[in-house]
Amino acid sequence: MEKRKVIILGTGPAGLTAAIYAARANLEPLVIEGDQPGGQLTITTDVENFPGFPDGILGPELMENMRKQAEKFGAAFLSGWVTAVDFSQRPFKITVDEEKQYDAEAVIISTGASAKMLGIPGETENIGHGVSTCATCDGFFFRGKRIIVVGGGDSAMEEANFLTKFASELTIVHRRSTLRASKVMQDRARNNSKIKWELDTTPISVQTDGAKVTGLEVKDNQTGETRVLETEGIFVAIGHQPNTAFLGGQIDVDPVGYITRTDPLTTATNIPGVFACGDVADAHYRQAITAAGSGCQAAMDAEKFIEGSSSHDWSLSLSK
Repeated sequence: MEKRKVIILGTGPAGLTAAIYAARANLEPLVIEGDQPGGQLTITTDVENFPGFPDGILGPELMENMRKQAEKFGAAFLSGWVTAVDFSQRPFKITVDEEKQYDAEAVIISTGASAKMLGIPGETENIGHGVSTCATCDGFFFRGKRIIVVGGGDSAMEEANFLTKFASELTIVHRRSTLRASKVMQDRARNNSKIKWELDTTPISVQTDGAKVTGLEVKDNQTGETRVLETEGIFVAIGHQPNTAFLGGQIDVDPVGYITRTDPLTTATNIPGVFACGDVADAHYRQAITAAGSGCQAAMDAEKFIEGSSSHDWSLSLSK
C-alpha cells in the first residue's frame, strides 16, 4: 500500500492546477487519471479564452503543457479508474482498478462533470468539428453561420440567446412540445428575433460532408416524417452530470450530484481533509479558467490542512 500526503482525483484544468501548486509546496501529489486524461478540453479544438494565449491554443496542447508543468515540480501520475474510496478515517483510502490501494492525508476531488449527450450517430465523432457542448467556449467560431441548439431547459435557452451574438440564424430543437425552461428564460428566447423553433422534434443523426457538419436529421414526433435541418454548428445543451457516483454517498452533493462545499471561502467538503474543485463542484460557471482557479485554492487548502495551520479553523468551518 502506497502512502501519499495528497492524492488528486482527475486531470482537467482544476486537477492539474492543484497538482502544480501541491507539487511546488513539496506535497508530492499523486494524480490519478481516469478514462479521459485532461478532461473535456482534450476534445476541444481552439481555446481562445484562457489567459496568456493571445493567438489561442489547442485544448489538448493546453492540458499537456499543464501536465508537464506539474511533472516538472514533482507530481506523479497514475492511469486508472478509482473504483472505491474510504473517507471514514484518515489516512483516506483510495482503490484504483479494484485492486491497487493508496493512502492519503488529504484528497482533492477534481473529477469534473460530463456533458450529457444525445447518443445519436455522428455526434461524438464530430465533437470539436461542428458539434459542441459549450457555447461560451466555441460560439465565436460560428460567427455568421447557421446554428442549432438542442435542448429545452434553462441552459439551452441561455446558450441560444448567447449564440445569437454570432449566428446568422439559430434554431432551437426540442423533443417535447413544451419547454422545461423557466418562464423568464423562455420569454427571452421567444422575444429574440434570431431564434426559430423546432419543437416536438427528435434529433436522429448528425450529417456531415466528411469534413464538417452540414445538418441535423430530425423526426417530427407527430407525423413520424424525417428531414434534415441544414446547419454548420450543433450545440447540445441538455445538461451536465457531475462525476461523483464513485464517492458512494460519502461526500455531500446537491440533488443533481454536484459536490456541496461547507464553507464558501474554501474548497472544503463535509469530510475534513477532502476538498473539491472544478466542475465537479461548479454548476454555474464551468469554465477552464474558473476550474483552474479553484484547483489552486484546493491545493492551498490541502496544504494548510496537512500542516494543521492555525490560520483557519477547519473544525469550525466544517461544522457549519
